[in-house]
Amino acid sequence: MGHFVNRSGPSGEPEGNGMPDEDRIVRRSEEDGVELLMLRHPPVNALGTGVIDELDRRIGELPASTRALIVTGDGAYFSAGADLKEMATLGVARAPEVVARGHAVFSRLARFPAPVVAAVNGLALGGGLELALACDLRVAGDSAKFGQPEVGYGLLPAYGGTQRLPRLIGLGKARELIYTGSLLPAAEALRIGLVNRVVPAGQELRAARDLAHTIAGRAPRAVAAAKRALEEGFDLPLEEGLAGEARAFEREVLPSEDLLEGIAAFAERRPPKFRGV
Repeated sequence: MGHFVNRSGPSGEPEGNGMPDEDRIVRRSEEDGVELLMLRHPPVNALGTGVIDELDRRIGELPASTRALIVTGDGAYFSAGADLKEMATLGVARAPEVVARGHAVFSRLARFPAPVVAAVNGLALGGGLELALACDLRVAGDSAKFGQPEVGYGLLPAYGGTQRLPRLIGLGKARELIYTGSLLPAAEALRIGLVNRVVPAGQELRAARDLAHTIAGRAPRAVAAAKRALEEGFDLPLEEGLAGEARAFEREVLPSEDLLEGIAAFAERRPPKFRGV
């Protein structure tokens, strides 16, 4: 659920720029079918309930022609997690509702048909890390740090952290990070497979864009079918997973015009022009 962040300033008044929730996630469309969602909720891109709702809305706005999606944070934070002040206001009685909402929205992101790339700048803590975990790939600046500090607040990672983190880095390391609440530097995150690439700080968005545009240049239906086969088969016995792979190949790849284009481009020694059909 996240590291609940108290956004009060020195005077005790909430910090921020007074923007309505609908302005706190910015959507940008780029060429080649690449879309970008940027958290812009200063000072730490906290994931309050309004921001979670806005993320859900922004995902719903993405066109069916999207070939890759980038998720990042504006400023010095990817996201420091959920909002402690808001949670105190909502009270314990509404906590299950908040958790269920976070699960639903992060799962919607994880199931997005096109690959999702997280460009992690600064800190990704609690719900911020869980947001990154809901993405397919993660690119981090070398000054980034990752953590699930919830147990230090009497909480647990309830936006999917106890489930997605061990599936990515293994049960033993996930236990260590969750039980201790310690921070993990980018280099160690790369070593254990939490992130796919580490680049100099400030270059993570550019690197994520390069990766997203590379993906966007591949056959969209084949990429989407591969994503589904990977996700649906991961926890299945091998034979069941292979059967799902075969179904994806037969039903989604073989009937595709992009397959014919890919074969023709190879034979003609030219770049393919995939249309996603």
